Amino acid sequence: MRYRKLSADGDYVFGQNKQDFYQGIDSITQAIKTNLLLLQGEWWEDTKDGLPLFQSIVSQKNTTIGVDLLIKERISSTKGVQSVVDFKSSFDGVNRTYSYTATANTTDGITTVGSVL
Repeated sequence: MRYRKLSADGDYVFGQNKQDFYQGIDSITQAIKTNLLLLQGEWWEDTKDGLPLFQSIVSQKNTTIGVDLLIKERISSTKGVQSVVDFKSSFDGVNRTYSYTATANTTDGITTVGSVL
């Protein structure tokens, strides 16, 4: 699997030919991150695809268990991911931030991703 690299700002990287792409485990890791960044309704070709951040997470009184399941589903649906083997999350009610770290078993090995929403 090849996957185009993203800059620190989240833009596609161009101009370095083959060096603009990840391969192997790095490509799957980038695919997971991109899959999680796609918000539901954002992609014109399939408006049902994407993380339902505003539809199911922010606008609802969700438990962290519900949010965890949505994120695990997005990770599991990524091409090359076989299973999510470890998942930890926390919610800070004062700062209203949710953070997670997930470890996934992929076709190319183990990878870990995480973020703060």
